Parts: sequence; structure tokens; C-alpha cells
Amino acid sequence: MVELTRNGAYLKCSAVHVATGVEASAIGPVTERTGLERIAIAKLKRALASR
Repeated sequence: MVELTRNGAYLKCSAVHVATGVEASAIGPVTERTGLERIAIAKLKRALASR
């Protein structure tokens, strides 16, 4: 699951693995939505691989 939260000029993208509850997030400018999603998902994959 990917969740986006906007706070002014910034966007927080949280990627959550529903089965385990592991979460990873990335924060950046609103204009970089796809990049933030890509980063958050990559961080989540690394977190799951280290478990």
C-alpha cells in the first residue's frame, strides 16, 4: 500500500507491506511524486530483504 500526505510544498510517501506492517517513507517536493513513490518502495524492499 502506498500513501501520500501533503504538507505545504512537501509530500511524504509511505509504503507499507500489509502482511508484515513494515513501513518505509520518503519526503520531498510535491513535484516529485513518482520519484518519491519509487524511493519509498525501494526502501521497503530493502527493509523486507533484511528481515
